[in-house]
Amino acid sequence: MTEPGEPTGSTRRMPTAEHHEGDASAETPSADREPVPTLEQGDGDRTGRFWSARRIPAALLALVILGGAGLLLYDIAAVRAGHPAMQWRRSLADGLAERPLDDVAVLIGAGVAAAIGLWLILLALTPGLRHLLPMRRDRAGVHAGLDRTAAALVLRDRAVEVAGVQSVRVGMGRRKAKVRALSHFRELDDVTADLNSALEKAVRELGLAKPPALSVQVHRPPKKG
Repeated sequence: MTEPGEPTGSTRRMPTAEHHEGDASAETPSADREPVPTLEQGDGDRTGRFWSARRIPAALLALVILGGAGLLLYDIAAVRAGHPAMQWRRSLADGLAERPLDDVAVLIGAGVAAAIGLWLILLALTPGLRHLLPMRRDRAGVHAGLDRTAAALVLRDRAVEVAGVQSVRVGMGRRKAKVRALSHFRELDDVTADLNSALEKAVRELGLAKPPALSVQVHRPPKKG
């Protein structure tokens, strides 16, 4: 289009957006986005153990409580309706009224009940899932774990690669990894040093939140005959 006063046939230059260095408005939308925060920048130390659902103990306890409560309520309702109480409840009431507190049966029953109660409290307060080793949380919302058997296999594979190692047994715990190796040649001190170096590197590469301490022992295989 032409404006009044402009010669016919002339063109008008449209405004353009020029890019200037240091101009924040000219940056792309992706540059305005902040990087996704990781747990290394904030709560990276919160790498607790995995908690077990405890479904089987909870289900058993719920069934026992439900059965006992249902039976007791049924008996109470029957008594209110004019029927006599069940024999087991009368026998239990008479036995508790006649037996002294220091009776052997009473003490055994109390001990069993206390042991079950302590066991349930222990299950409620401990995480469980001891076979899972928590890994470092490098991403927000990701809580990964490594099975202890798999970690032991990784260490064993790294150990058998060391020259002079004939066989290896690895016991992987939550705080310590015990490595027992047999060496059929080379000096035991040299094999032990190489094993420590290889296994320390392997433990770091596992990415565990709390790397276990290494306990390495190297022996000669037993002589045959």
